[in-house]
This record gives sequence, C-alpha cells and structure tokens, in this order.
Amino acid sequence: MSLDGKHALITGGSRGIGRGIALKLAERGVRVAINYFKNEAAANDTLANVKERGSDGFVIQADVSRPDEIGRMFNRVRDEFGRLEFFVSNARTDLPTFYQKPLEITPEQWDMAMNSQAKAFLLATREAARLMSDEGRIIAITYSPGGRTGSWQPWVAMGSAKAALDSLVRYFAVALGPRGITVNGVSPGGILGPPNAVEGGVLRILAPEIQDATQAWHEGGWTPMRRLGTPEDIGNAVTLLCREEAGFITGQIIHVDGGASIMDTIFPLEIQRG
Repeated sequence: MSLDGKHALITGGSRGIGRGIALKLAERGVRVAINYFKNEAAANDTLANVKERGSDGFVIQADVSRPDEIGRMFNRVRDEFGRLEFFVSNARTDLPTFYQKPLEITPEQWDMAMNSQAKAFLLATREAARLMSDEGRIIAITYSPGGRTGSWQPWVAMGSAKAALDSLVRYFAVALGPRGITVNGVSPGGILGPPNAVEGGVLRILAPEIQDATQAWHEGGWTPMRRLGTPEDIGNAVTLLCREEAGFITGQIIHVDGGASIMDTIFPLEIQRG
C-alpha cells in the first residue's frame, strides 16, 4: 500500500535510526519533517536524501527536553503540513548528559534522560494527536532491555526513562484507541550502521574495540540472525506499522533485534545449540 502524500514528524531524524526511518518513509512517498537538536548539516543532508527518493519535507531545530520547544516544533509542522499522519519519537539526549552509574549519577543527569524520553513523549504525543485525523500512527523508539535488566550500569537513567516510555505507549494506546490512532513502540537491538557520524547509530560513538567486541558477540550467535541491525531495519519496521494493514496493532512493543531478546543467557551457546 502506498503512503504517498502523507506526513510524518521524526524527532532526532537527522542521524542514525532517525535518518533510517526518514529515508524509508520517503521511499513510500511520505513527506518528512526532520527534527534535529545541534547538527543542522546532518539534518539538511538527510533532507537532501529524502528529496532524492522523490519526496519532500523540511528540517526543524528543537530540544525535545524543553516543553516550549516541543510546542514550537508542532506549530511549525502545522504551518508547513497542515496535518500529521505519523509521529515518530526517536530523539535521545547525548551520552555525556546522562551516562553515569547509579551510585554516581546526578539529579541533573537523571532529569535530562527522563525529560528527553518520557516527558518529551507525553507532551509530543498530545500535540501530535491534535494534528491527526482518525487512524494516525504514533511510534516510540524505545529500548526495552534497559527497563528489564540492570547490567549496563551507566545506562541507568536512560534505561529507566525507556521503561517509562514503554509504559506511556500502553496508556496512550488506550486513550487514543477510540479515534483509531495506534500507539506502539519499536525496541531496536544492537544497531551498527556505516562508519560515520551521520548514519552509524549509537554504537559508532563508542570506542572501536567495543564496536568490534559487540559485533563479534552478536555474529557469534547471541543474535540468532547472526548480525547487528541497521538503521534501515528499524525504518522498515516503522514503515510496516504506518501501513493501513497495521491498524489493529496497538499498545505493543515490537522487538526489532534479529531475535536477540529471545536468547537464554543462563547457558553458554554451546549447550543451547545441543
């Protein structure tokens, strides 16, 4: 089914997963509003790639951790598009603003994670719903393992914020269900795009030895598909949820991780393989 002529807003749409989503939707004819925080050049590059795929859109700077800027962003969407069919909440604050262990994290770092995720989604979803006719689509890019596990210690603030985001998906699915608006979450696994700052995703921020070890871990079998994901994989999942045929899927967290979330960590792979 063509999505031609519909309109989407993607927060954090200039790089990594957000860029992958923007380009996949553009391939289906969706006009895309690309939100960015600091990197205007990356946002303009993504917009140029959107246009190369035969679609159009615009870029909009906003810090989604600030309620006034969320309001300004949606006012611009209303002025440019007039309406909105798809809203994808993807923006995440930079690692240095929240990345700290639970016994050392500051209240400011904690608040930044929460404000950029749960609070941003709460406020932005209410704004998006006002611009949507019935049967719109709202999608949060979350990370469910962060709310279920505790081993990645410096991720405590973002993991807790993502857990709150998962919960909000369910609450809004109930609230907006009578209008036919679906609300779902997409939980990526390890994502490793091309080796550059624009497309590479969060793993490309980490040291090369961490990237290599993570890739070997997943290719060795801890992801059944034997690879890390790409931004395009997440873009494909979001595009599927935007289709008319997905209209009865709501309140769900879809794991797009090559099967990593179904692995049993108790036994070594050699034993699990039999």
